[in-house]
Amino acid sequence: MEFRIASTWDSFPVAHEPVVVTLKPSEGGLRMQVDAPFFDDPSAPPGEPGKPFDGLWEFEVVEAFFLNDTTQQYLEVELCPHGQHLLLLLSGRRNAWKQGLNVKYEASIKGDKWSGEAFLPWNMFPPGINKFNAYAIHGSEEKRTYEALFPLPKDEAEVQQKPDFHRLEYFKDFNLKTLMGDGWNLPKSDLWTSAVNNNAD
Repeated sequence: MEFRIASTWDSFPVAHEPVVVTLKPSEGGLRMQVDAPFFDDPSAPPGEPGKPFDGLWEFEVVEAFFLNDTTQQYLEVELCPHGQHLLLLLSGRRNAWKQGLNVKYEASIKGDKWSGEAFLPWNMFPPGINKFNAYAIHGSEEKRTYEALFPLPKDEAEVQQKPDFHRLEYFKDFNLKTLMGDGWNLPKSDLWTSAVNNNAD
C-alpha cells in the first residue's frame, strides 16, 4: 500500500519529488517504509539514531497517523532521516497518553534522498482503525514546509492560517484488511486495553 504526499498542508502542489510512504504486512505487525528527498534542514536531532526522540516534529520528519474516528484513539508515528523516531498513543485530539515507545527503525541517507523502515507491532495500534493520514515536514524558520497526504481544502486553510496535523476530520478511509486479507483481525492490544480500563476507573 503506497501513499504519495504530493500536496502542502493547504492544498498546493509540492515543489519537489513527493515523499512516498509504503505500508507492508509483516509477522506481528506492519512495516512502514519512507522514501523521500533529503533537505538536510534542520540539521540532525541531538539524539542517538535508532532511539526515540521527544520533539522530533521540530526537525525533518515524515509522520503517519492511524485513527479510529469513533473513539478518537490514534497512533502517531514520526520517522527522521537521521535514524531517530517517535511514537505517540493518543486518546482524543492531541491528547497523548503514552510516547517514547521504542521500535526497530533504520534510516539511510544517499545524496539528496533518504529512506527508512520501521517495524510497528500490532500492540501499538488502537482497535477499530478506519482512517489514515500522512505528513512530511522540512525546512527552518520562514522556509519551514508542511506537507499532507490529505490536506485541508484551500478555503479552510485560509481561515486556519497555520498547519495542524491533528485535524482528524480530514483523514481518509483506511482498512488494514486491504493489506492483511478479509479474514484477518487486529490482535488485541494490552497497551490500549490498559488505557481503556484506566479511563473507566
